Amino acid sequence: MKTLELISKITVYEDRYELPVEWQKLLDLAHEAAKKAYSPYSNFKVGAALLLNNGEVVTGNNQENAAFPSGLCAERTAIFYASSQYPEVPFNKLAITAINPMEKLTKPVSPCGSCRQALLEYEQKFNQHIEVLLAGEEGEVYVLKSISDLLPFSFSNEYLP
Repeated sequence: MKTLELISKITVYEDRYELPVEWQKLLDLAHEAAKKAYSPYSNFKVGAALLLNNGEVVTGNNQENAAFPSGLCAERTAIFYASSQYPEVPFNKLAITAINPMEKLTKPVSPCGSCRQALLEYEQKFNQHIEVLLAGEEGEVYVLKSISDLLPFSFSNEYLP
């Protein structure tokens, strides 16, 4: 018998103002996207801003639906749009933030499992890490060097025929 250890490294910044200015701008774009979310059922607004290797920034937000499984998260909205418009351009950085109208979010918001798996697919497609910035409305910001840090021991295309 042996034990495997999975380690994810997260750099924690005290607040967004410790980040480089370009990262602050990416978080600001994610926040603006969150404000435009269609979330009449949960009232939980999530925004994502995706920086592509060509310098373009694509944003997305959550889109809810009365038939709950029919909605789509902000992260997948952004990456699917980016992939449809720039199919050969790798993703560089992804900023994610959220707005909770009931109380200000002071902890970073992390993507759901489905979004993590979808993001990992693009890391594998382009053979390039996607750096991730996670933030609430204020407070600490988490920076991860790769989607695989969000989804250790993940399912990947290497298992498929």
